[in-house]
Order: sequence, then C-alpha cells, then structure tokens
Amino acid sequence: MRLDTTYTVNTPEGIALELSPAGPVPRLLAWLLDLLLRSLVNVALFLMLSTLGKTGAGIALILAFLLEWFYPVYFELRQQGQTPGKKMLDIYVAQADASPITPSASLVRNLLRVVDFLPLLYGFGFASMMLNGRFQRLGDLAANTVVLHKTPRNPHYNHAVDTDPIRPEVSLSLPEQQAIMLFAQRSYTLTPARQDELARMTGSLVAQQDNPARWLQGIARWLSGGGRS
Repeated sequence: MRLDTTYTVNTPEGIALELSPAGPVPRLLAWLLDLLLRSLVNVALFLMLSTLGKTGAGIALILAFLLEWFYPVYFELRQQGQTPGKKMLDIYVAQADASPITPSASLVRNLLRVVDFLPLLYGFGFASMMLNGRFQRLGDLAANTVVLHKTPRNPHYNHAVDTDPIRPEVSLSLPEQQAIMLFAQRSYTLTPARQDELARMTGSLVAQQDNPARWLQGIARWLSGGGRS
C-alpha cells in the first residue's frame, strides 16, 4: 500500500482526476538510476576523448556539464515527463494540475536542484518534500510541478500512442496546441463517445473527419515530436 497522499484536480472537460504524488523512495530510486546512466555516459565520453589530450578532456568536461543539467530537461519535455529512471519506476513529472510540464517549468525545477542539494545530499529538497502533502522539493514549488505515479490505463479506451502522427492542415496557436495535447493525454479517461463529442467542439479542424478524436490524437502525436524530421 502506498504511503503517498492523493489529491484531485478538475480538468477542462469536467473530469475529476485523482492524482498520486510519488514519495521520496521512488524518486530516490529513479534519481539513482539516472545518475548511474549519466555516469556511464560520462565515462564513455572521457574514454573516447582521452586520445585528444587536454583538448579532449576539456570537451569531455563541457559535455559532462551539459549532460548533468540538460539530461532531465530533455527527457521531461520529449518523453512525457519521464527520464529513463522515472520510466523504470513508472513515475513522471507534470504541472500541479496534471497538464504536461512546460519548458520553463522544467528548466526552473532542474536549475534549482543546486539549492535542493544543500547543505548535503538533497537535504533541503528532502525537508521540503516532508513538509508538504505533494512531496514537492523546492524546485517543484518554484516551478509549480509535481512528480506523480502513472495512472493505470483502461485498455478499452483509445490513447494517442496508438495513432500515427498527423501534421495539422492549419497553423495552430500555442493555446490550441496545448489544448490538443491535454485532450490526447487525458483521452484514456474518456469513453470513445465522450472523446468524439469533445473533439467535435474544435469545429473546422475536424469537420471533415470521420473519427475526430483519433485525428486530434494524431496531431498531438505530431506536436510531441512523432514523425517530425
């Protein structure tokens, strides 16, 4: 039985989502797995570049710096909030309202790891997690993010991962892109009929489509990077 607390948010579709924040133990295990992976990559980089002497060592140090600070940002934005370590533990990072993490939020929460690490071994971060019900470290509080357990998906519902990427035929504004991404992310909580009902609210975007929900999910897949060159 989990000791993590849960909380509920209401989506724009009028659905109450019960979210389960991940506690210190799964987050620590995920961090250790990511640390191991980064360490292996760093060792490989230093070995490959050691033949270049001091120049190679300098390049390796720069690459190690970039890997340390932008490894989590890259995976959080490209892999639905999951670094490899988080994926193994079945947890992910999202905004506090369960919407996908934004680039600015990912940068803030990861840059503030240096504060969470103080005075030693994430002392401030651990204290912060123990003092709030959503187990948010200081970086999470500043970025308004939370680490959540993945919700088991209903196999009878469709999900964007099963669709081919579809390039939208018209230019989409940032709010429209975000709305489509949110729709696709939450599709598994909706019945097919409810998915189609909500999809048809986009009007002309799906006016000519026999399966509007699947069309929007394909666009969401394309927006998230699938099928782009």
